Amino acid sequence: MKLADAEDHMQKAVEATQRSFNTIRTGRANASLLDRVMVDYYGSPTPIKSLANIGTPDATTITIQPFDRTALNSIEKAISLSDVGLVPNNDGSVIRLNIPPLTSDRRQEFVKMAGKFAEEGKVAIRNIRRDAVDSIRKQEKSSDISKDESRDLQDKIQKLTDKYVAKIEEVLAAKEKDITTV
Repeated sequence: MKLADAEDHMQKAVEATQRSFNTIRTGRANASLLDRVMVDYYGSPTPIKSLANIGTPDATTITIQPFDRTALNSIEKAISLSDVGLVPNNDGSVIRLNIPPLTSDRRQEFVKMAGKFAEEGKVAIRNIRRDAVDSIRKQEKSSDISKDESRDLQDKIQKLTDKYVAKIEEVLAAKEKDITTV
């Protein structure tokens, strides 16, 4: 594994963590809250955004208008069973989700969830570091590179790891601030 490959993989791990953070409620209506909700549509799990237009007409409402009206009840059921914590209101053609203000307990719960996502991102980065260091050690063992080159590359990999773990910490701090801001 090359240094550039390791950095690319680490950047993707940070982006994946950011996408996970986007699925956490902050008190404002946001269509990405529904990204993890899968609807059983004709026997296969399908993301809501593939089945409907999702809009946010104001800061406290999300509207879901299915392309196929027969999917309305399936979408409503999937939202009810999900961990989003919102109650769908079905008027026959559109589902409305009212976003209630977050209680302090619910905010703390979301902060913990963000921390869990951040830790998963850090673990992914550490796994990339481990793979890169293993690759370097194999090259050293087969005499493709010297011990000094091996040590230098391992130091560079560690610096990259520290850099991307710090990026995840920054993103986590921003998300926690966003969640706890009333």
